[in-house]
Amino acid sequence: MSEPSERPATLEEAIIQVRGLQNRFGDHVVHDQLDLDVMRGEILGVVGGSGSGKSVLLRSIVGLLKPSGGEVRMLGERLDQLSERQRVLLETRCGVLFQQGALFSSLTVTQNVALPLSEHLKLPRADAEHLAEVKLALVGLPPHAGKLSPSELSGGMIKRAALARALALDPDILFLDEPTAGLDPIGAAAFDQLLLTLRNAFGLTVFLVTHDLDTLYTACDRIAVLSDKRVLVADTLSVVEQTDDEWIRDYFHGPRGRSAQSAAHSAREA
Repeated sequence: MSEPSERPATLEEAIIQVRGLQNRFGDHVVHDQLDLDVMRGEILGVVGGSGSGKSVLLRSIVGLLKPSGGEVRMLGERLDQLSERQRVLLETRCGVLFQQGALFSSLTVTQNVALPLSEHLKLPRADAEHLAEVKLALVGLPPHAGKLSPSELSGGMIKRAALARALALDPDILFLDEPTAGLDPIGAAAFDQLLLTLRNAFGLTVFLVTHDLDTLYTACDRIAVLSDKRVLVADTLSVVEQTDDEWIRDYFHGPRGRSAQSAAHSAREA
């Protein structure tokens, strides 16, 4: 099976390095000596069974959760050694799309996207909202959507609006937590194609937590599988599929996995 072929030609440079990561909540150990590299320009899909710590790993990397041990380096900086000002500067180079979008209900869609532009770049409101409208157009939302409140949006529009906010500061890295969860198959497929288009156009690096097999086969260059508190394997789909592990066999070679693989293969041949 062929892999996504549009990935920009870049040197194999690890833009994120996780070494010996430990995360504990009381007596519950989520990660223990977890290692992972994310390469510049790739879309890395992170999968694993329930409770494997996918979202916890994302939160540890972006700095929303302080690990119990180990280290995280992002864009050449070790997170636990940065001053508050350095952390803020680093955060402006990252965009995060949380589950459910996490848009502010009291703001319009345009105001939601404009908020990081006003806070971090100190742009006047009019300028920030003009740039926000550009970002909303970039993710495929119609002009009138910016005037709506989040409660007036469909599920797919919420995801796109949240993606526009994540892209507001022109980040180097996108972190996406279950971006297609709750979307119908057509909306999810459109989001996958949008993600590929944005990556290819802007050279983004994407850290993607998902359980969506169609997304893995359509959009991801490599897959990292979390199991037994560590990364069991991080490689191309063809390698991951052949890994001798019960969860991988059930996940990738079950009926849904075979269906996703067949659909992706047909799409590439079309």
